[in-house]
Amino acid sequence: YSQSTVPFGPSWKIVRRLISTTEGSKPSDIRDRAILLLLAIYGWRAGEVRGLRLDDFDWSNELVSVSCSKVRGNRTFPLVRVVGDSVLRYLKEVRPTSAHREVFLTLYPPARPICVLWPIVANRLRPLAPSLPHHGPHALRHACATHLLSKGLSLKAIGDHLGHQDPDTTRIYAKVDLVGLRQVADFDLGGLQ
Repeated sequence: YSQSTVPFGPSWKIVRRLISTTEGSKPSDIRDRAILLLLAIYGWRAGEVRGLRLDDFDWSNELVSVSCSKVRGNRTFPLVRVVGDSVLRYLKEVRPTSAHREVFLTLYPPARPICVLWPIVANRLRPLAPSLPHHGPHALRHACATHLLSKGLSLKAIGDHLGHQDPDTTRIYAKVDLVGLRQVADFDLGGLQ
């Protein structure tokens, strides 16, 4: 059945622990931190992060544009400070010199655009949340949506943030809103039993 499952993602506490695994000074830690923050904070799809280009960052206006893979259009977001700082650190300290315009490149020669983000996420997330059924980038998209819901954002606002065209796509997150579901369950039916 359509939407018969609950979206699986790590708790926001696990996401914070995941980000903390990148606090080192190794080139892979610096690059991975920027990638993980983009996935978790913006809830972007892996292809959207992979497709980021140097020109997508408007540093003077603190904006970032993403080419949305599903709707074939661009969306612009305010550049969250921690994300901007991590991307700048990667660009200044780690990113290999290259003619490629994509932001994220392989770290070793020959430098080329990263093709797959799954191992970057899974290798860090699996030890922190082994019981999750999925450990790839999409799990962070679910974590972002669930976190926004827990902060009181409406399903419409969450759908807009994630770039959903159809409200039904976002509606699945209502299943993980246990506080809201409890309020419905506790609704006074005026003496009906």
